Amino acid sequence: MSQRKDDVLRLLPKVTMPGQYVGAEWNMVRKDPARAALRVCIAFPDTYGIGMSCAGVHVLYGILNRREDVYAERAFTPWTDMQEQLRAEKVPLCSLETFTPLREFDVLGFSLQYEMCYTNMLDMLELGGIPLRAADRSPSDPLVVVGGACAFNAEPVAEFIDLAILGDGEDRINDLADACIALKKSPPRTREEALIHLVRNVPNAYAPALYDVRYGANGRVESVRPRPGTGAPEQVEAAMVEDFENAYVPDRPIVPFVETVHDRISVEIMRGCTRGCRFCHAGMTRRPIRCRSIERILAICEAQHAATGWSEISLASLSSSDYPDLAGLVRAVDRRFSPRGVSINLPSLRVDAQLSDIPKMISGVRKSGLTIAPEAATDRLRRVINKDILEADLYAGVEAAFAQGWNHVKLYFMAGLPTETDEDVLAIVDMAERVSDLRRRGGKPPALVNVSVAAFVPKPHTPFQWDAMATAERLDAIRDMLRKRLRRRSVNLRVHHSQRSFLEGVFSRGDRRLGRVLLEAHALGCRFDAWDESFDFAKWQEAFQRAGLTPEDYACRERDRSEVLPWSHLSAGVSQEFLRAERDRAAEAVFTPDCRRDVCHACGLARCPHRDAGASDAPR
Repeated sequence: MSQRKDDVLRLLPKVTMPGQYVGAEWNMVRKDPARAALRVCIAFPDTYGIGMSCAGVHVLYGILNRREDVYAERAFTPWTDMQEQLRAEKVPLCSLETFTPLREFDVLGFSLQYEMCYTNMLDMLELGGIPLRAADRSPSDPLVVVGGACAFNAEPVAEFIDLAILGDGEDRINDLADACIALKKSPPRTREEALIHLVRNVPNAYAPALYDVRYGANGRVESVRPRPGTGAPEQVEAAMVEDFENAYVPDRPIVPFVETVHDRISVEIMRGCTRGCRFCHAGMTRRPIRCRSIERILAICEAQHAATGWSEISLASLSSSDYPDLAGLVRAVDRRFSPRGVSINLPSLRVDAQLSDIPKMISGVRKSGLTIAPEAATDRLRRVINKDILEADLYAGVEAAFAQGWNHVKLYFMAGLPTETDEDVLAIVDMAERVSDLRRRGGKPPALVNVSVAAFVPKPHTPFQWDAMATAERLDAIRDMLRKRLRRRSVNLRVHHSQRSFLEGVFSRGDRRLGRVLLEAHALGCRFDAWDESFDFAKWQEAFQRAGLTPEDYACRERDRSEVLPWSHLSAGVSQEFLRAERDRAAEAVFTPDCRRDVCHACGLARCPHRDAGASDAPR
């Protein structure tokens, strides 16, 4: 270890933010690697600052390190200057805990949260001394396992991974560790034998190499089937943590030395969402809703505050406003932590009548910006996407916040939604400017409003999975329309990069052939594609040309309802019948109420505590 550590440390004077490469942070786990039956490296395919803000990294790190027979360590994608140094000096990418090269671990686990990080995963494999293609690895190479949102369509990276774990990882990670330890005790002759052992012993595990994909003459996927005799399931189901109240949360999360995206305590108060927004991948794949009690949340906050000293608490979920007793929770946390100077952050606030009460609940702490996601600015388009928002509630909530001392608001919208018109687009600016002007009623200058407009990207396992994505040209035209319409200096407009969004759309619904594109893009130097300073669309265009594939065919083509989708063998629990019915309701701009407040809509989820036993089994 000391030699590898010295090799890395001598490179640090030549790179920016060297603190991200040294490890030894507060609360980092230290073990004797020689005493571990299994060594796992949790890898995040982006910078340390982003990866250390991912709650899943901390959860899996903590669960594995509670075991005496497992040592879990961490690695992140080095920034471009550090990559240059590692390659020039022939120093392998190492873990932060023991400076062990990635190729020496038993398991390398990637958290894939965003499609534009796929090339970073290839970079980490290459820098770690691991063959990029799974078929080129020997039995002594690490098993490459992925999880996260992108695992629900792992096909674009199927060529590079051994295993994908679908759904919640808290329960499956121990099953995976047990199965891998058993493999070490009785080493298989081939990697295929190892994969067969894993899929037979790890529920919710998908091994792409054990499945055959057949394409038709038109290039469309015709079938994805497991090979006979492997024991691989016809359809891989997603894991779901049922006892969310007692699901593992680290008491002592690692405190980074350098600034990260989220330097704060983040407590997941609730998992899942049943609002049914038709564009939302997480809302469809993370069902049903499961909540933690106020007492459990307070205990988590107390433990993490004592272990970290962070001065902000984020009460996180897909839709924090849907917590059953949000007022009681906020008041309890405020009462406990406000005297200590700790502020409360409520991301993902829902626009409803409760919004106007939020500012009063947390009036005793530092006032940060109010973040709201209307997603669409007209009633008709909100019905299309199933976003149940009344503009009167939005304006009342914002006005109440201004009265309590808030002075800026963040609004999130999407552009390129199905059935969208120019009128829908221009209404974004009108809504933002009206929000800004609400502060004038208190005799103050207009409020600062930051508007973020992201391109709509059709996602697998959603009602819009069959829809065409807007072209990059249309997205650029929307950007120009918005900028021309904007009249207030108090409104700042940020429109997401159209070409990057286009590529996200390609890989979101892609098939295995895109592995060729990723290899070409990596060879051309594509990396950190989520970062403006690194993104190079011309290289991606060349990669597609070399691979002989047309990206528009993946992103901008409407799918037939009868078409076999590349992810058809991977299940998030929601049925295709329900998704089709919801797409039909979207076409008619018909709203589907939240099933927790209405009747069961028969979404197909087998283990749903909210399912109404008397509801019709047919989708509404």
